[in-house]
Parts: sequence; structure tokens; C-alpha cells
Amino acid sequence: MENVIDAARSGSGHPSIEEVARREGLNPRFVMAGIAAGTIVIPCSNASGRANPCGVGRGLTVKVNANIGSSADMESIDSELSKLDTAVRHGADTVMDLSTGPRWREILGRISQASPVPLGTVPLYQVFGEVLEGGGEAGDVEPDAMFSAVEDHCRLGVDFLTLHCGVTRRAVELLKQQGRKLGIVSRGGALMAEWMAARRAENPFYERFGDLIDILRRYDATFSLGDGLRPGCLADASDRAQIEELVTLGELQQRSLASGVQVMIEGPGHVPMNQIEHNIRLQKTLCGGAPFYVLGPIVTDIAPGYDHITSAIGGAMAAWFGADFLCYVTPAEHLRLPDVEDVRVGTVAARIAAHAADVARGSTGARAMDDAMAAARASFDWERQFELAIDPEKACTERRKAMPSDTEVCSMCGRLCAVKTSRRALEPEPGGR
Repeated sequence: MENVIDAARSGSGHPSIEEVARREGLNPRFVMAGIAAGTIVIPCSNASGRANPCGVGRGLTVKVNANIGSSADMESIDSELSKLDTAVRHGADTVMDLSTGPRWREILGRISQASPVPLGTVPLYQVFGEVLEGGGEAGDVEPDAMFSAVEDHCRLGVDFLTLHCGVTRRAVELLKQQGRKLGIVSRGGALMAEWMAARRAENPFYERFGDLIDILRRYDATFSLGDGLRPGCLADASDRAQIEELVTLGELQQRSLASGVQVMIEGPGHVPMNQIEHNIRLQKTLCGGAPFYVLGPIVTDIAPGYDHITSAIGGAMAAWFGADFLCYVTPAEHLRLPDVEDVRVGTVAARIAAHAADVARGSTGARAMDDAMAAARASFDWERQFELAIDPEKACTERRKAMPSDTEVCSMCGRLCAVKTSRRALEPEPGGR
């Protein structure tokens, strides 16, 4: 079978394209045109063959990713599979396995087999992690090992890969000159910067980008060009190093697209609200309208424990301005490894942001859900309200915590229910007056 991008360019069709068009309520030709132009991607590798492909990009609904994965301190396959189930059940369109512990391969293999939605990874975590675990240093990693890790992940059925190709020596030098408060907060970006410093060499993913293209094209996997120099606090947002990396990613996106490999671009990070629109529009301009995948953005630095809220605020704004793909942030961000409940809350918060943006962007399907909820509330149809809720379980549980004697209303207003009162106030007067 042809790669997705080849099928789109030839107009011959592809099962993933047909399925995405059906789900989005669009003509398949619209989706094919977007893929051919690089403004839409369908991350679904030929090694995974997942039954639930999703489209990301211009003209489609905003998608949500949930990060799962273990660490060396907390490693459990059962826990990660529970996180996968929770994320998918609550509406995540994709998941990323960011496992870094010694059993990462086993965990990734199980997640890849079990995941009904597209799967992403960051191969550098494993290749550096294994060397460091064995007592080595970042500079001991051989470039060929990095490329072998990329192919290894593709072989295991990964659909999209975060690869830090834009962390160049020039970008890191700009970062040093400007004196960031938090330096490099991306794990992959920091590891690559340390490797370049130790080797006094350029980033091999940048220098040998053509080799990455060859690997990903072979598996029909999608580039998620990583923002290794994303800002980790508001003070570092939109600085020269971040923009330098973005310029490089735009150049690499064009090379990849010309070679027949799908690409999306990752973005910040911590960004104040007044800079979000600028960041989105700059990415779209520099990267040829490629799908933009943003982490949040987180709009304030002072809410640990509530960063699912700070990121949902930024995510809704980013999607309204043109971002296509929201990576969730959980309440555990900056504090610890997320658990199953964190995954649920983070997924729901990101879905709220995505849905709010879809409504504002004119999605008839999204607005229809809100209109249906209004009708259910007007008729006191609680079961229908639960059915329409983004998190039905939560809505149902909260409702049943305090049931009033009048089961039509809720315990907040009781007999003073505004909907019932307004019905009486607005009903026609006797005699038609």
C-alpha cells in the first residue's frame, strides 16, 4: 500500500484518509489536498496499522494528546496500561509513551499492541538513558545509536516520533548569550545540547536529517519536530533561541515534505497570554502552515498542582489562533509522575480547551453538542446531560452526591430553580395577553 502522502498526491485514496474524512464530515479530496500541501497529517505508520487514525491540521477539529510512561523510580506496566485506557476512554486522540525506566522496551511494546489510537514516542530518552544507566555520559552516545533507536521505535509500531532536529549549535549559543532563567527544560533538547558540548559537534539529527527522512518514509511514520528549546517559564518565552529553532524546523519541514514524509511542528511551552497569538502565527508562517502541536501553552508559572487549568487556558487560546493539536498537562506537572487520576483530569481539561476552540472556529458538530446540552437542561433531562458531558462519570457522580427531594432540579437552587421560575414568568398570560 502507498504511503499516506503518496496516496494523497496521486489521488488514489488510502483507508486512513477515507476514515479521517468520514469522522470529520469532510470530502476525502479536502483531506488529500491538505496532506499533499503539508497542512494536514495522519500519523498512522505501516508498522502499527491502527484502526482509529486521526487527522491533525487545517480545517479539522482540534486534537488532544495524552502523555503516559514510566520512570526509573516508578515503573509498572499495569499502571501504564491503565493510564492508556483512561486517556482513550476520556477522549484522547493520541497517546505518547515517554517511559524512561529500564523496562521501557517491554512497556512500549505492550502499549503499542494495546493502543487503539496513534502512538508517539521520543527515541532519545532510551538511547541516552541506557548509556547513563550504565555509568556513561551523554557524550558517549554514538550518532549511529541515535538513528538505530529511531528505527527501533518505528519497528515497534510508533506512528509519530518527537525528534529534536532543531537544537543546533547556533541556537544553543544564542541561548547562552541571552542568559535564560531556566535554560533548556526539554529532556531531549537538554540531552542533545549536552552531547554537542561534550563532542564539540553539530546535532547529528540536523546534520543527517536525510537519514531520518529515509527511516520514517520506510515505515510511513510522521515527524513531530520537537521544540527542544521551548521556554520553561514566562520570562524565557519568545526569545531568540526559541525563534532560531523554529526557523530551522520550518526549513526541515520543507525538506521532509518534498521527500514524502509527513511533518508536524511542536511548540511552547510557557507563554504569557499576550504572546500566544504571535507564537502561533509565526509558526504557521515559518513552517508553511504545518500542523502545530503545542504543550499547553502554560500561561502562568505559579500554579503547581493546577497546571491542567493554566494549560487549558493557553490551549484554548492557541487553538483559537490556529494551533491544531494540544498536548495535555496534568495537575502533576512540575511535581511528580502523573497517576491514573492525573491522566483523567489532564485529558478532560485539554478536551474542554479543544472543544471550546472548535466551537469558536465554527465547527457545526461541536456547537451541536452545546445546543443539545442546553435543550437537555431546559427539559431537566439529566441522563441526556450526562451522555453529552465531556466527562459523564464526573457529572453523574457530582449530581448524585446531593439529590434534592424534587429530582428535576439540583441541590444548588432547589425550589428557587431559575429555569422553573423563568418558565412561570415567561409563560403566556391568560387570554393571550
